Amino acid sequence: MNAYGNDGKKGKHGNAGNKRRTASEAPAPDPASERLLPPRGDYHTLLSFQKAEVVYDITFRFAHKYLGRGDRTVDQMIQSARSGKKNILEGSKAGLTSKETEIKLTNVARASLEELLDDYCDYLRARDLPLWDKDSREALYVRQLGRKTPQTYELYRKFVDTRPPEIIANIAICLIHQTNYLIDQQLLRLEQDFLEQGGLRERMTRARMAHRNTKPNKPTSDRPADSRQPNQPTNAPNSHNSPSSHGSRNSHDRKPGPSGGKP
Repeated sequence: MNAYGNDGKKGKHGNAGNKRRTASEAPAPDPASERLLPPRGDYHTLLSFQKAEVVYDITFRFAHKYLGRGDRTVDQMIQSARSGKKNILEGSKAGLTSKETEIKLTNVARASLEELLDDYCDYLRARDLPLWDKDSREALYVRQLGRKTPQTYELYRKFVDTRPPEIIANIAICLIHQTNYLIDQQLLRLEQDFLEQGGLRERMTRARMAHRNTKPNKPTSDRPADSRQPNQPTNAPNSHNSPSSHGSRNSHDRKPGPSGGKP
């Protein structure tokens, strides 16, 4: 673009016109992207939460059915499964006001499910039971089943009720791997959102500044402003300080002359 004005001369008027045109052509910011509290979806719609809930339902039944009554692993596995589910829920709700808290709780859910995964692997290894290869026919079938939405326990109920414990454990292992993958992708997205949008304090600052910039200026009155101080008295004429009073007083104080007071 030419830096000269309409008269062909380079000056501040020509540059100012260019700046005005550039500012008017700039796209307006998206109001939704600068909201103080961005809208959040229902955590029930998160596929990671749905799968974590299925893992909990399978683990609750598996631990009570196939582990000993006094085995501490029963409570540990159930608590790990519960932590994986509940921390996704809590993190999703906390993310409305704290992106940092959402990241932390989602990462706690990931760690809890990793602990549960190791418990299932321990169950198979300690009993010399086979662990499915990720590309085995059985694992591919469970992976295909995991693509259905929504994910509910009803998709796997018939297998949990009729298959031996090593099959159920392998199904749970496949589902935990799927859930962990989804949580890893979720964490990457949360980190990217935090880098782009910042936390609540930064959004509050931007929202406050934007609100101040959009407030209309107060209309100015045509009457000149009164420069007097609020408590400053008005300059009303004082009879004691007026020239006429001085003259009158001086006339009474004037001494009489030698001719009896006549001029």
